[in-house]
Amino acid sequence: MLYHFLLALHSATRWMIVICLILLLLRSYMGWKKKHQIKLYDFALQTLTLTLLYIQFAVGLTLYFDSPIVQYFIENFKDAVKLRQVRFFGMEHITMMTIGIIVFTIGYIKAHKIPNSVVKFRTIFIYTAWAICIIFTSIPWEFSPLTSRPSFRMF
Repeated sequence: MLYHFLLALHSATRWMIVICLILLLLRSYMGWKKKHQIKLYDFALQTLTLTLLYIQFAVGLTLYFDSPIVQYFIENFKDAVKLRQVRFFGMEHITMMTIGIIVFTIGYIKAHKIPNSVVKFRTIFIYTAWAICIIFTSIPWEFSPLTSRPSFRMF
């Protein structure tokens, strides 16, 4: 029961993160190119995105260690690593998401140390773009040829 609730929460949080990452990417690009001053909204959006990523990571780790797919992967590694969907959830998804969150966190930390707004926006843009590339390619989208899951799961 808890597993299914966390799975639905993980799915719902995905969409909040996707929206925040896209908004942050657009806002940081405009701020960088138009030489805007950084505002409280920009800081709040970046902090919200980081917080959602950490919540998603915590829920994902809980799911990872409770997942029947991952249990099969761990118990039958030699054979499971040859199965695309099992390997994706047993190894690829968690690895790439962890890297994506680390990249975003590094950008967050670096940006907060920069006093110049334009350079700050550029730093946020670059690290957010990299994080998006890593995270979005590792989401099991409904349309993905690699592995797919429903776009929305019900609680």
